Amino acid sequence: MMSEFKSSMLREFDMSDLGSMRFFLGIEVLQRADGIFICHKRYALEILKRFGMLESNEVNSPIIPGFKISKDEDGITVDETYFKQLVGSLMYLTATRPDMMFVTSLISRYMAKPTELHLQAVKRALRYLKGIVNYGIHYKIGGDGKLLAFTDSDYTGDMEDRKSTSGYVFLLSSGVLSWSSKKQPIVTLFTTEAEFVAATVCACQANWMKRALKELGHGDEVCTHIKCDNSSTIKLSKNPMMHGHIKHIDVRYHFLRNLTKEGSIALVHCGSDDQVADVMTKPLKVDAFQKLQSLLGVCEIADVN
Repeated sequence: MMSEFKSSMLREFDMSDLGSMRFFLGIEVLQRADGIFICHKRYALEILKRFGMLESNEVNSPIIPGFKISKDEDGITVDETYFKQLVGSLMYLTATRPDMMFVTSLISRYMAKPTELHLQAVKRALRYLKGIVNYGIHYKIGGDGKLLAFTDSDYTGDMEDRKSTSGYVFLLSSGVLSWSSKKQPIVTLFTTEAEFVAATVCACQANWMKRALKELGHGDEVCTHIKCDNSSTIKLSKNPMMHGHIKHIDVRYHFLRNLTKEGSIALVHCGSDDQVADVMTKPLKVDAFQKLQSLLGVCEIADVN
């Protein structure tokens, strides 16, 4: 398919074939016999140098486990433009660094009137980046090629409006293909509702990704499994149990039931220790964080330039 596309483009436009892609929009691509590795090493070093963090001490996680952040209205304010530049740089970096998605999503909520507390959170993320500039996503050759998803939520994680955080991760063979960490648009009343909302968002993404993969010739999977660690959410996706408790949930979130009924997706239970989407919803202890980081396919490749 790629050869046909290349030939058609050469016929229509005056182009030169530069061979295998090595660098694209700041993303470095290393193609080897065992797979493809993508990273932002050069861009990460530029960020650290630009913001004076190149000589900083390294840390093992981008955010302190159990850390709670708030508006800090009584705190000392910092320059908004400088803070936005920091956060914007980290946002672009998450294209190859899903392990930094949660902390970037969290600190981006406070770009209006940031304080020293928020700046320290950003600097810790940069200190974490300092120790892992060689890291990226490794897509290994082989594997079953099935699309697998994980969904999770952090119930009432926001300190101000008590909204929850939704997170999902999609894996294809050995590497993460799509990921998200986002505050939910509504206030949920209990854990199952928060998980249900998160699972619905994940199911919508799964539906879109299946169509996109089909267009790329990957094949049409009958059913995509979504791993969820909340049993009540799984039951709720299959039948309207506890109707009196969930009748207030916005109608659009019941789209999940339709997809489940059609057999397009299926929620499958997984243990909390194996919930990969945890890394998208909450600060984790170092050992748990590093375990999930590895499951995402994020690793170090020493010979990347």
